[in-house]
Amino acid sequence: MKHTRRLYVTLIALAMFLIFAYFYTGRADTQKQNAIPKVGILQLMSHPALDQINKGINDTLKKNGYVNGKNIKIEFQNAQNDQSNLRTISKQFVQDNVDVAVGIATPSVQSLKNATSKIPIVMGAVTDPEGAGIITNNNKPGKNITGVSDQAPLEAQLELMKQVIPNLKTIGIIYTSSDASATSQMKKMQKLAKKKGFNVKVSSINSVNDIQQVGTALAESVQTIYIPTDNTVASGMKLLSSIATKQNIAVFPAATTMVKDGGLATVGLSQYELGEETGKYVVRILEHKEDPATTPVTFMKKGHLMLNEKMAKKLNIQFSDSLIKQAQKKGQIIK
Repeated sequence: MKHTRRLYVTLIALAMFLIFAYFYTGRADTQKQNAIPKVGILQLMSHPALDQINKGINDTLKKNGYVNGKNIKIEFQNAQNDQSNLRTISKQFVQDNVDVAVGIATPSVQSLKNATSKIPIVMGAVTDPEGAGIITNNNKPGKNITGVSDQAPLEAQLELMKQVIPNLKTIGIIYTSSDASATSQMKKMQKLAKKKGFNVKVSSINSVNDIQQVGTALAESVQTIYIPTDNTVASGMKLLSSIATKQNIAVFPAATTMVKDGGLATVGLSQYELGEETGKYVVRILEHKEDPATTPVTFMKKGHLMLNEKMAKKLNIQFSDSLIKQAQKKGQIIK
């Protein structure tokens, strides 16, 4: 009887040990999985500039040893330029408890800001963070948001327009009225150009569907068209370029990727380098728990000269030897 009782006690103890071991191991595995950082990347829409920023972010994470699915989980979502999608995805990132949320373009960051005040948010290419109401101070953002600005080198771009079109007097600017960053940059270029003695005509669009009508009217009344960093116009860049070319009008965009889609020339920031810088913020937050509240916003200063010789031939424009040499040395020429 004693032996039987001892056997029961032993079996019960063994069972309890196995149950404990099972749940402990399961919990350890869960904790191990939870230890893998999660990064949510919210991109406003698809076009070459934003795609390059995303590529720069991912490449930087890889360079720092983060392999998606192995030691990091990257949740990439494209909102397809839809406000309801932006809100839904932002809320999902919060529910998924991502460690860092990245917004590519101003509307993405604004949506993430509305969704959380706790999760660190990194701006990927927001032209005017203060003007857009995202942060209160570029040097000391103050809350859970910091990152990179894609403010273009406006003076260099205006100087390039003067060099390429010596008799330039009237500049047209087309931008999206609902895009806070594009609006801010438009106002800065308008003020700068007027200060330099140019006449400036400004036209706005609400969506890419307006480009045909608005672009045609603007091209008929100016000598050249300038495009700020504007995601909606960028998505319709080929159409705008075609409209302007019919009027023998050159388009000078702020972003280098838009030169590839039919712009004549620019001194612009590398979208890929913007992405790399954005990725560095993510790494610092993950590895060093860097606080966005006290981390200054980075403004990229190095512009790249890009010339589109193919478009220049269509417009009967001849780039100077000095510009060509400069582009060959520190930029790019599209032939």
